[in-house]
Amino acid sequence: MSSLSAFLPAGFDPRKPIALIAGQGLYPILVARAVRHAGVPLKLIAFDEETPPELVASFAEADRRTLLVGQLGKMLKAISDFDAGYAIMAGQITPRRLFKGLHPDLKATKILFSLKRRNAETIFGAIAQEIAQLGVTLLDARAFLDDHLATAGNMTGKKFPIEPEYLEHGVHIARECARLDIGQGCVVRRGTVLAVEAFEGTDEMLRRAGAFKTDGTLFVKTVKARQDFRFDVPCFGQRTLEAMREAHLGAAALEAGKVIILDKPAVLTQAKNWGIDLLGFD
Repeated sequence: MSSLSAFLPAGFDPRKPIALIAGQGLYPILVARAVRHAGVPLKLIAFDEETPPELVASFAEADRRTLLVGQLGKMLKAISDFDAGYAIMAGQITPRRLFKGLHPDLKATKILFSLKRRNAETIFGAIAQEIAQLGVTLLDARAFLDDHLATAGNMTGKKFPIEPEYLEHGVHIARECARLDIGQGCVVRRGTVLAVEAFEGTDEMLRRAGAFKTDGTLFVKTVKARQDFRFDVPCFGQRTLEAMREAHLGAAALEAGKVIILDKPAVLTQAKNWGIDLLGFD
């Protein structure tokens, strides 16, 4: 275990560059900031119309490549050209690109045709195998973000408003949805399931749940029992908090040590200001 992060592999060499494969939002920005703070060399693989422009601009031209979504061959070549020892995936790619706006090259097309099921686990699992064949280690996507993980207990400091039996029910439903590869979240109310997360994502699920205009609702976010933490790690950030507020949902339970709270200090402060309770569960 490295002193830089509990999620780095044994024997991690901080002299070898990390290739950051960056999708949308704050997540890859936080990773880049943390890796740079740790003094580890960093390179960037960005995606057109996905990666935040300010993140791209923070890298010298020699240390970055910008690709179209689906150009797997070019991505692998970039990792190799960077002489990277490690790679890390951070940030979502727009889900609809699986149906429209994907630009698969020969390498990506070959992989897609080989998959019987096309979901985050199978697609990114196949990409991880290609990266490994370069002799590059794909890191746990929580690496360097130890301080931004959900922690056990009520993180907003008050008595959690959801009774234990209803919290347990919500956690059970969320874990079953994750096991069935439906999604990693749900909204429940006193033993009743209001909504489950599927391909549309967390924010849309929260809006659907909010349409019931009821009290005592709980949003639960979890991971699969055998979650591959190199990709598809669940996140909870400012945007999700805003979606909860708009939907009038007052409580969320996040699996401790496994769900990333993007910019945790800011999110917890905002949650307290808005009267939204955030609990970490084991």
